Amino acid sequence: MDFDHTEERRMLSDTIGKFITKNYPIEKRVIAANSDLGFSKENWLKFHELGVSHALFSEEFNGFGGHGFDIAVVFEALGKGLVVEPIFGSLIAGDILSHSEEHSDILQDIILGTKRVAFAHFEEQSGYEGNNIVTKASDGKISGVKSMVQFANGVDNLIVSATDCDELKLYLVNAKADGINISDYQTVDGGRAAEITLNNVIGKELRINAEEVLVSTLGKGILALSSEALGIMEHIKELTIKYLQTRSQFGLQLGKFQALQHRVAQVLLEIEQARSAIINASTSLQDTGDQREKSLSACKMTIGRVGQLVAEEAIQMHGGIGMTWEYELGHYAKRLIMIDHELGDEDYHIAKFSSYYMS
Repeated sequence: MDFDHTEERRMLSDTIGKFITKNYPIEKRVIAANSDLGFSKENWLKFHELGVSHALFSEEFNGFGGHGFDIAVVFEALGKGLVVEPIFGSLIAGDILSHSEEHSDILQDIILGTKRVAFAHFEEQSGYEGNNIVTKASDGKISGVKSMVQFANGVDNLIVSATDCDELKLYLVNAKADGINISDYQTVDGGRAAEITLNNVIGKELRINAEEVLVSTLGKGILALSSEALGIMEHIKELTIKYLQTRSQFGLQLGKFQALQHRVAQVLLEIEQARSAIINASTSLQDTGDQREKSLSACKMTIGRVGQLVAEEAIQMHGGIGMTWEYELGHYAKRLIMIDHELGDEDYHIAKFSSYYMS
């Protein structure tokens, strides 16, 4: 395991946590999530000033992290605050560009927060792995439709996948280029996404092995989403325990009822299982091959199962107040459930994990 920077990671996590506690109440998060961009530009810049994006990349790219545990620590802290700013998008786009020497300047802009690049890869029929890509490219001109492109409104560039003579390639595209239509909408868990139509749009091919790079990059994405979910679960746990300690029924605190104590204990055990899966995935992230993929799938399917349990148990123990708009639990629960459907849900990763033992 990589413990070289344990103290630095703890300090960064504490710094993010203190900023969120002081400046990121749920009311402001909801306002930002319902804005045209789907997040706060002010907070976007502040998170970069704190060094959040620098922790996601190695010293080779003027960062100070880039390992599995760096990604896990950052996104767990962001999850606890239900941060809506698209730092996940910066990780994905930045990691892809880190494989291309031609675009190091754009990578630096991403790390500094001065540019945003959206990842336009998945399509309606492509599935979780994005294997069936029908968007075509010919002579650098791209035509097709991309679905669920997160936070595409207002970006500077797009990274677009397309097939050219049956070979998958990635292209860097100016988001304001002729032939692009961005149909933007709000997502159920906060923030925004878009359907993007490209009609003979000129793009610059990234000189990389697209399939290998995507496997590596989406693996980091799985770890980031899982860690965000863990942070959300930790916050939901704290909300629930506090609620049970302060609310009374039949003259007793709710937390005094043994049945509820048992349910809370089960939730705590399951969250620790999820944390163990993330530690395992963080350790395996720098590896290649089946062991890495098995660890990531085990992590994501555990997060899907435990996340649903935590969300449902917390809402049931809160009662009706748990799903009111004014109370933060409902917002956390929605995001937690939706994470299961990003980059492969529980069923998908169970099947993928099992396939390594059946082949």
